[in-house]
Amino acid sequence: MKKLPEKIIDFHVHLFPDRLFDAIWKYFSRNYQFDVIHQIYYRECIDYLREKGVGPIVYSNYAHRKGIADNLNEWNLRVLEEYPDLYCLAAYHPDDDDALPMAERLLDHPRILGFKLQLSVQRLYPQDERLVPLYEMVMDRKRRILFHVGPGHSEAEFLGLKQFKKVLAKFPELPAIVAHMGAWEYRGFMDILDDHPGIYLDTAYAFLPEEFENAFNLDPCYLEKYKDRILYGSDFPNLIAPRESEIDRLLRYDLSQDFYRKVFYENGMELINTHKEGQS
Repeated sequence: MKKLPEKIIDFHVHLFPDRLFDAIWKYFSRNYQFDVIHQIYYRECIDYLREKGVGPIVYSNYAHRKGIADNLNEWNLRVLEEYPDLYCLAAYHPDDDDALPMAERLLDHPRILGFKLQLSVQRLYPQDERLVPLYEMVMDRKRRILFHVGPGHSEAEFLGLKQFKKVLAKFPELPAIVAHMGAWEYRGFMDILDDHPGIYLDTAYAFLPEEFENAFNLDPCYLEKYKDRILYGSDFPNLIAPRESEIDRLLRYDLSQDFYRKVFYENGMELINTHKEGQS
């Protein structure tokens, strides 16, 4: 069995202020009937991941409604001040009066890599015209957008490959990370990688143990083929199975050592360094 790099990069961690974490966990329990295993707050999350061999952490949060992104991003800046090897995909809501000036200011920070869009929660289509100025800014500043756009358990109205292709038709070079490997449209999202070099996929929640419904269901050869375009992400702490279970499943595929080196470290480090260079 292959080995992981000595230090790994987790490119899909959620950090929120304590009160928002509490509300999210209650929402999951009430609406999805599952309880998050690791109900721990942000400092404990960071300590836990450090103990598990995670080096740089790329975390995100999102504004579920108008009017909260500003305070959430002020919190993000304080967290980045506290932890010098954290990187952030910050909150954004297009209906905020100061959305674009705020985004411009945030992108001056060398460790804010871009923004997170949780489309079903924010009730936004990826091709929404209100998002166009953000896409243009992110592309101009050589940063990135993390999209929760795979249909998964969420409201499919705003999600799915069909919707995502509408924004790619206008912005074919959009620098995007598609969370969860595009779950549950794995094949479709992997197929677009050939024509859209700016897109990466992250592994979060896609490699749950086989007894979980709708986990990754393609031949592992697809993972090997696109090993340059996949980022390891855990979705920590919002997990319904042990964090190690997805790592173990990926290791059981027994892919090339190059796959594990790239997915768990090199691809993430390359993106971080590229965005740093774009900021300087």
